[in-house]
Amino acid sequence: MEMVHMTFPLVSRHARALTQTARWRRPQGRPFRMALMSTAAAFALGATLTTPLFPTLAKAEAPLAQSQAAQPAAGPASFADVAERVKPAVVAIKTKAVESGPEDGFGPPDLSPDDPLYRFFKRFGEVPGGGRREKHVTQAQGSGFVITADGYVVTNNHVVEHATQVEVTFDDGRTLPAKIIGTDKRTDLALLKINDGNNLPHVDWATASPRVGDWVLAVGNPFGLGGTVTAGIVSARGRDIGAGPYDDFLQIDAPVNRGNSGGPSFDNRGQVIGVNTAIYSPSGGSVGIGFAIPAEVAKDVVAALKERGVVARGWIGVQIQQITPEIADSLGLKSTKGALVAQPQRGGPAEQAGLKSGDVITAVDGAKIDGPRELARRIAALGPGKTAELTYLRGGSEKSAKLKLGTLPAEKEAALENHDDVEQGSALASYGLEIAPASELRGREAEGLIVVGIDPSGVAAQKGLRQGDVILEANGQALRARGDLQAAIEAVKKEGRKSVLLRVKSPEGTRFVALSVNPAS
Repeated sequence: MEMVHMTFPLVSRHARALTQTARWRRPQGRPFRMALMSTAAAFALGATLTTPLFPTLAKAEAPLAQSQAAQPAAGPASFADVAERVKPAVVAIKTKAVESGPEDGFGPPDLSPDDPLYRFFKRFGEVPGGGRREKHVTQAQGSGFVITADGYVVTNNHVVEHATQVEVTFDDGRTLPAKIIGTDKRTDLALLKINDGNNLPHVDWATASPRVGDWVLAVGNPFGLGGTVTAGIVSARGRDIGAGPYDDFLQIDAPVNRGNSGGPSFDNRGQVIGVNTAIYSPSGGSVGIGFAIPAEVAKDVVAALKERGVVARGWIGVQIQQITPEIADSLGLKSTKGALVAQPQRGGPAEQAGLKSGDVITAVDGAKIDGPRELARRIAALGPGKTAELTYLRGGSEKSAKLKLGTLPAEKEAALENHDDVEQGSALASYGLEIAPASELRGREAEGLIVVGIDPSGVAAQKGLRQGDVILEANGQALRARGDLQAAIEAVKKEGRKSVLLRVKSPEGTRFVALSVNPAS
């Protein structure tokens, strides 16, 4: 059978691999090629929905065949009125960006100017050792929605990120330029502004949070096709998909695809309950698992972007992590609730208030917290300059500290360390771990034990340890000599505990790792 190739202008910028086949994808758009066995097989345009959305139950006493014959088939509830009301406020977004080099990092090799190949590459606009210098234009597509009559538009940050030109197209075909007012990468939201009078169609945020099982209507620009309406239900709330520190997504099964990014999800009254931002998909298309930023989160972020162009969040200056059952056992905790302080930042509010590595924060202003993400959201929501009281556990005792919140700094890339000159050290063979004192490799003042070798299939690697990590402490005791770690493991065994708690420093930050004292078991 002849293959029919169709090309759509699509982009998927922020795909995150979950397995070899399944991926989290931002449902945006970048050029890709889709092969279809035939256009008839791919698009059954004449198909109709015959299964009723609200089936009528036959009376118990009536035979099934008789009730089916006597009553006409009940049709699905229509979303036409809601769709007709909200579609004029939903826009397709097209962006252009100018980039000056290949994203994959390919380019000519490092060459001396007197090498003949240097002149060859330079002729074609490339500078050896510096990559391509000529600029090229990239395009992207997404969705958005107007929230005010004077033209403020909400979309995703990843739709307009790096854009130098933004255009919005309304359902009636009008195309207008838009200006980026502000973006927030942490929640993947952006606010645009259209200057076209004060009578634009717009929609409102929902006044109540949806419940699991409520109807949801998604409207957007999938695959660049223009205004498209799909329906489903709210499948779950509070989803954490690893997209950022403030994950709190609605999960919906209304089909959303690439190009739906930034589009709205509506309730059956036509109010916005969420901003579509990601999908779970093995193929890049909808499989019925989509994620939307809840309206209660989005409207606060949008209000801050409208007022200041940025979102200012509270900050206490700690690296925190989840408490696993192994870590709880190592610390003698009865519960895994709370947030474990891996490392207070030097000079930050938490350190100034006396918090230390190994403390477990359990409440903010008297309100209990379940884990690190809830702590991050609570602190961020309080805002800079506010005073907060933290309740925490240290050595089995409950303590409290009041501190003044700082401003969450801009995101910084962790600097990678070079471990090429690491010498070989002693081995903890049963863990697949080889260590050496940092003082021998990095100077007398260096702390901890450096992982100089690791078995990829060993116990230590399975717990996330990597070559180049520095083990600073074991059970709260600083490590300096090769025998310190083995001594700490033996001490834990004598106490009858199952795991030794390590504090580990890596390029990504400092964290705790619970390592079983019986690696063979």
